[in-house]
Amino acid sequence: MRCNTFTKFRDFLNKADGIDAQWIATGHYARVANGELHRGLDANKDQTYFLWGINRNVLQRMLLPVGHLDKTATRARAHAMGLQVIAEKPESQEICFVPDGDYVRILESRLPADAPALLPGPIMTSNGVVIGQHAGFARYTVGQRRGVPGGFPHPMYVIEVRPESRAVVVGTREELLGSGLIAREINWLADRPEVGEHVSVRVRHRAPLASAEIVRIDGDELEIALDEPVSAITPGQSVVLYDGERVLGGGFIESSRQQRNSLPVLAA
Repeated sequence: MRCNTFTKFRDFLNKADGIDAQWIATGHYARVANGELHRGLDANKDQTYFLWGINRNVLQRMLLPVGHLDKTATRARAHAMGLQVIAEKPESQEICFVPDGDYVRILESRLPADAPALLPGPIMTSNGVVIGQHAGFARYTVGQRRGVPGGFPHPMYVIEVRPESRAVVVGTREELLGSGLIAREINWLADRPEVGEHVSVRVRHRAPLASAEIVRIDGDELEIALDEPVSAITPGQSVVLYDGERVLGGGFIESSRQQRNSLPVLAA
């Protein structure tokens, strides 16, 4: 997400300004309508989840030519223009600037050997029973099953990562469910909604949209309560707010809560 915020839509825009270019164009599956960011028409390829952090003023200069096409039509258009290499290029699945997707290797090459994220720590259940050891919590994320010890009568998932104690907490699918969240570094791409309004939210790329109520807005902090529980709400990942096709804004998830009434009240 920060790649779009700081590289594609900040540095790129500065480069455009340096050559007196009026517009910048990218291949993101999204649309700009009336100065607002809208979801791409191809719901399976929509990339607005990654664009909430851009400066709102950039929207006035953005061109998103494939946002009204699906992938098949985009490839056909590229073929018709003689862009065979582009037309047949495989879809990108990697993290930005990590071509092979091995982000742990990048961390190991850039962090000191004693960085907490790379040190061993306990794997424990939600009630504090240690059931194993891990080789660094950087290798785990909420919702993950790989690397979780077996021997349970039901599947177990990572439900929390605790950097302060280097603990990886595992639990049941039910324990993955969250009914609310707090997010920070909120960036609005449209007029800010009011407390009490209902919006649609997405907590992962391609996750279904979920209905939620805005509980509190305090500066760049946002608190929402979900109408129905959502699985694997992950601190550090993005939450993006929508009003129909419009992207209202987004932020980074700070914490989630299993019960709607357990959300703490942010300071006024």
